[in-house]
Amino acid sequence: MSGRGRSYRYVGPVELKAAVGPGDGGRRIASAADFGGWIVEQSAAELAEPFTFVVGMDGVLRLAPRRSEHVACAGGEMVLGAGEISFIREADRWTVSEVSNQSTGYCPDVSSWLEVARALDAVGLRRPSGFTHEVVFRRCPGCQEHNIVREDDFVCVFCGSDLPAAWNVDPTS
Repeated sequence: MSGRGRSYRYVGPVELKAAVGPGDGGRRIASAADFGGWIVEQSAAELAEPFTFVVGMDGVLRLAPRRSEHVACAGGEMVLGAGEISFIREADRWTVSEVSNQSTGYCPDVSSWLEVARALDAVGLRRPSGFTHEVVFRRCPGCQEHNIVREDDFVCVFCGSDLPAAWNVDPTS
């Protein structure tokens, strides 16, 4: 896996992963043609909300409706990135208007942006220079709960312990 960033194992509720069946997974978007075929299938209501996305271990973007679980979008597999993404039509092309790493099932670090950017570039989508909304995830060393760090307050909301400065959500990585 040379040249790739950190991979993320699903760390969310086990029942959600257990519900992923064979053939589940978001739409694989490996090219501009793939994206073009997928985007025309989306209704105006769907386009008004962000979509669920993952970047698979193959570096390819996968898209699913917003209310889809990231683990289902990934077919239960590990990912290089995950979050939510929105698109807007600008002149004659589609552009990424917003993109985040908000996935409480995978809790990807903000450094996953590099893999997300690579996947979007491979499809030829214009994109921002980074996540438009960064989510900082940490696992509490005291109670082991997953936390979203808000306003640089690295304190566990469950037990009050200090949270580490570095990403540590998956103890196996």
